[in-house]
Amino acid sequence: MEDEEAAAVLRAVGRQIKVWREAADMRQAELGAAIGYSEEMVSSVERARRIPKADFLDKADEVLRAGGKLAAMKEDVEKARYPKLVRDLAKLEAESVEMGAYASHHIHGLLQTPEYAEALYAMRRPAHTDDEIERHVAGRMARKVVFEPQPRRTITFVLEEVTLRRPYGGRMVLRRQLEHLLEIGALRHVELQVMPTEREEHAGVMGSFRLLKLQDGKTLGHSEGQLYSRVIHDPREVQILEMRYGMIRAQALTPRESLAFVEKVLGEES
Repeated sequence: MEDEEAAAVLRAVGRQIKVWREAADMRQAELGAAIGYSEEMVSSVERARRIPKADFLDKADEVLRAGGKLAAMKEDVEKARYPKLVRDLAKLEAESVEMGAYASHHIHGLLQTPEYAEALYAMRRPAHTDDEIERHVAGRMARKVVFEPQPRRTITFVLEEVTLRRPYGGRMVLRRQLEHLLEIGALRHVELQVMPTEREEHAGVMGSFRLLKLQDGKTLGHSEGQLYSRVIHDPREVQILEMRYGMIRAQALTPRESLAFVEKVLGEES
């Protein structure tokens, strides 16, 4: 596990499953057969090496007659399924009333389809395991709840033209990604803008970043590099990001022009 908070949750769940299994006088192989999982999976969950799915906990609770005590851990386990960075970002996003993001090298995470996100994580080096890729993709998809809450927040994105054309995962993945952008861009509280490659002036040459305005009126920034991710609290630094983001949006195509541009690129992919 990459953070102690999630690891502690999984250790506690693993211990509880083991206690209930031994109280029922069952071996790991027997429990696995009863709930439809392998002995290795049961062993890995008990040792906190694998994250149990909700189905695993529900069935184990029923077979071991735990009276809902194992099933009740599903919410904590679901949170632990996502990397710490994702949990931290999700918390900030949940508290925000306005978000703005400029993405320079790929479609922004909140706008990605599962297939597109999976392709990105599969290209990471050092390589992720299949379980790690699944965990990261699930965490990224879980953050899409920001598009749903009421009252709806205002969300804006500026994407580079090149990211609309780069076929991460293949042409079919790219087509579905472009279609998804049009779906999200049709939401009234979301505005997508495209920065054309031909622009001679560009205020975003320093790379991707985000701005989040919270319910208490405070604005935070967020940036990611090769090996780090950080939340920016310093008002002076946040002010610089706000200025840059305003200029980037002014230099990009308007939201209406941008959706038409996405439709044009999608047509070229047909």
